[in-house]
Amino acid sequence: MRLAEHQYRSVSAIRGPLLFLEKVFAARLGELVRIDAPDGRTLTGEVLKIFGDQVLIQVFGGTQGLDTKRTSVNFSDAVMRAPLGAGVLGRVFDGSFRPIDDLPMFIPEFRQPVIGAPINPVARAHPEEFIETGFSTIDGLNTLVKGQKLPIFTCAGLPAREMTEQLLHQARLPDGGPFVLVFVALGLTHFEYQFYRQTLENMQSRFVAFVNLADDPVVERLLAPRLALTVAEDLAFRQEMDVLVIITDMTNYCDALREISTAREELPGRRGYPGHMYSDLASLYERAGRIHGRKGSVTLLPTVTMPEDDITHPIPDLTGYITEGQLVLSRELHQKGIYPPIDVLPSLSRLMQHGIGKGQTRSDHRDLSNQLYRTYAKGCDLRRLEAVVGRDGMLAEDRKLLDFADRFEADFVHQGSKRRTIDETLDTAQALLDDFREVAR
Repeated sequence: MRLAEHQYRSVSAIRGPLLFLEKVFAARLGELVRIDAPDGRTLTGEVLKIFGDQVLIQVFGGTQGLDTKRTSVNFSDAVMRAPLGAGVLGRVFDGSFRPIDDLPMFIPEFRQPVIGAPINPVARAHPEEFIETGFSTIDGLNTLVKGQKLPIFTCAGLPAREMTEQLLHQARLPDGGPFVLVFVALGLTHFEYQFYRQTLENMQSRFVAFVNLADDPVVERLLAPRLALTVAEDLAFRQEMDVLVIITDMTNYCDALREISTAREELPGRRGYPGHMYSDLASLYERAGRIHGRKGSVTLLPTVTMPEDDITHPIPDLTGYITEGQLVLSRELHQKGIYPPIDVLPSLSRLMQHGIGKGQTRSDHRDLSNQLYRTYAKGCDLRRLEAVVGRDGMLAEDRKLLDFADRFEADFVHQGSKRRTIDETLDTAQALLDDFREVAR
């Protein structure tokens, strides 16, 4: 432990959000530094790399106004910590934890390192217990459970923003227990910010929001999810609440990671993204979970926009390796006017079976879900045959399956802005299957 601050004026280069320093003694990775700019401003930064007596520093807030001769850097021997406490609820912050809701900063009760502490695999409890989102395609067929990480894969032009807004309003626990939403918005345009700002102003449930705009420093885009998850862990495991963290959009996060990696002159991996992107994403996603013997949970619902609609792109590809399933939005359903356009066939919740059934949702949930999947998949397969021979050239039973696929999309998937409880979702499924009893078996 260092007993005094060390100050250096040996900046050798400034490159984007990075600052290179020489002749540094006893720095450590992740150490927080204070940077005194020539114009009197004070910035903060973090030690990213150490090569002998050379140190690479990531500056929070941008490097405009800094130069190599008059800039001084102070090493404090401390790591980045997030202020925590009950005052964080109902507040909106930027990517550096500064309030942007025109209210003064709350008085923190204590501070915790933003890198978090990984959950001991032995102490990790299996995710279970149902979280109701109000969407039939999620609650009925891809159920979200406490402690799960379930990404939403979307494409440019699809209504992921509207779905996020509805999730912020609709998500809750079926038994009405203590529940908090932590919302993280990364790389927003000003139009998108105004949209979410109105949403947050009308929030009726407890929430905390972190908003990073597209013209904010790119480093804050990497910091915002870590701050949000630190807050979520405190709310979950100290204050015993169930926390749903919604992050939009992880593609902007990965692009920021690539930009920083390029400035650091790291060897690029697939499509120019850094080779350590998998471990970086895992360091965020794996903070979701439940702990044996403790109340509270952290559930993660990140949105990933697939570049060029490509689900094999490195971002959705690596995300899929870490998370426990995915929800896939369909351009075809969106063009049919169906909302939310969730394609249930490539979608999957691997932990669904732990959150449904008697005592959780309803005893007939699994059976209804299986019948819907089975019959809809047959109808979708027959659509290819219909394109070749026409509907009149098909058997009567096949035409009935085609009708089922159309009704499933119109009655079950499509629900507009209406919220459905789990009972309404299962009742809709039962009514649909009753109408097609002869083919739904």
